[in-house]
Amino acid sequence: MLKLRLSRGGTKKRPVYKVVVADSRFARDGRFIEKVGFFNPLLPKEKKERVGLEAERIKYWLGQGAKPTTRVARILGENELMPMPANGNNPIKAVPKKERNKKEEDNKEAPKADAAPKEEAPKAEAAPAAEAPKEEAPKAEAPKAEAPKEEAPAEEKK
Repeated sequence: MLKLRLSRGGTKKRPVYKVVVADSRFARDGRFIEKVGFFNPLLPKEKKERVGLEAERIKYWLGQGAKPTTRVARILGENELMPMPANGNNPIKAVPKKERNKKEEDNKEAPKADAAPKEEAPKAEAAPAAEAPKEEAPKAEAPKAEAPKEEAPAEEKK
């Protein structure tokens, strides 16, 4: 499968990338088919020397079925060579690892805390049901017509 991807160059801590068309089976900095641009992340975004692309060749390779990586797709989207890809949403990556682990532990404990109120909920529902016949009893004494209707559902529940 053909990929439009970045191939790293430059020195240690001073990266410069080539935008290349390569077979996805080849190594990142290894063999490629054609160089179609460059990307220098150390320059400010406003400078035009930050990115250089051969638009016609990129369109040709996209037409041949080459798929850009996410970073290259963003670079091409910024340069209007293809539609801008949707932003990914991974807010967990922004949280330090120690805090992520704490949240995972809290989430593991949370189901236990959720289970306890669920167990108490039926008891809470049962208590008003027990109180309800006491309240209904005085009403049942006054009108005799309502008494059999109220007792019948109670017998059905048993």
